[in-house]
Amino acid sequence: MGRAIQVSGGKLGRVGVVAAILLMAGPGLFVANAADELPKESVLPVSLAGKAAQAALDFCKKDGYRVSASVVDRAGVLRAMLRADGAGPHTVDSSRKKAYTSASLRRATTDLADMIAKQPALQALREMNESILMVGGGLPIEIAGEVVGAIGVGGAPGTHLDDACAEAGLDAIGAASKMPAAK
Repeated sequence: MGRAIQVSGGKLGRVGVVAAILLMAGPGLFVANAADELPKESVLPVSLAGKAAQAALDFCKKDGYRVSASVVDRAGVLRAMLRADGAGPHTVDSSRKKAYTSASLRRATTDLADMIAKQPALQALREMNESILMVGGGLPIEIAGEVVGAIGVGGAPGTHLDDACAEAGLDAIGAASKMPAAK
């Protein structure tokens, strides 16, 4: 038989030693570490969100447009929102909803509006929830190939102008352009 190890109060055989070592190692020896299962996602820093919103406002302001700009994270949660002096109160909600829609569906809102216009069966997308707004002015924020959020602009006299202001916000933070091609 195998050698026994003397332990205070008695002998512990090989099986007992192995069992004791395994008990001391804890459950982590057999179960994957929970931290290994956590998703690894890039997060849009509030500093970049604020910079994008300010750049969008500044771009619109130079053309005399008083707008609001909202930036949301990938989950559609507001990270930054600015309303230009004199911008209409409706621009706050429209910019936020455009950003939310773009982040949620990972597409430019102009593209989504065009898609729905061409495929009436998709009209139900407009009614998914009260935060969806399918008009131009919302662009996803893509950095290093990953959508980390979206920007929405509301208040310029045309959604193509809202898109241009949102694009200026993307440019200011080095995000990839997702602006729809000019028609």
